[in-house]
Amino acid sequence: MSLKIGKLSITSIAFEQHGKIPRQYTIDGDNRSPPLSWKGVPSGTRQLALVCFDPDAPLPKGFTHWVIYGIPPGANSIPEGGGGSFVQGLNGMGKPGYIGPAPPPGHGVHHYYFWLYALGDGPELKLGLNLEDLMDAIGGRVLAQARLVGTYER
Repeated sequence: MSLKIGKLSITSIAFEQHGKIPRQYTIDGDNRSPPLSWKGVPSGTRQLALVCFDPDAPLPKGFTHWVIYGIPPGANSIPEGGGGSFVQGLNGMGKPGYIGPAPPPGHGVHHYYFWLYALGDGPELKLGLNLEDLMDAIGGRVLAQARLVGTYER
């Protein structure tokens, strides 16, 4: 295993990069968010933001499973089912919090992108942001980003 200095990275003990997300973290299971951890947060980071997005969803803009921000730069993880300590934006159902993978049966393998963003200085992020609002608000503030991809199929 190589040491990555100065590079933001995100992992999960629940699944490997491009690996299958266990059922317990899906709508078919406990619908709890998977445990996530990261390292390499760059200096100057004021907060972190995380999104989980399924571009394979049969909707014009995919489906947002989780929007979370206001994560302090000193934090290095979100435990299983966690996130409530931070600001939870609106998922694709228009509700705050995590909603697990639920691809249509027979639709094939869907890919779930967990994006972690290290954010520099900028205006305070408002409560209740959805993915599009968050992306608009953090434009120009992203110091680093990392991605973890999991898959799920029904």
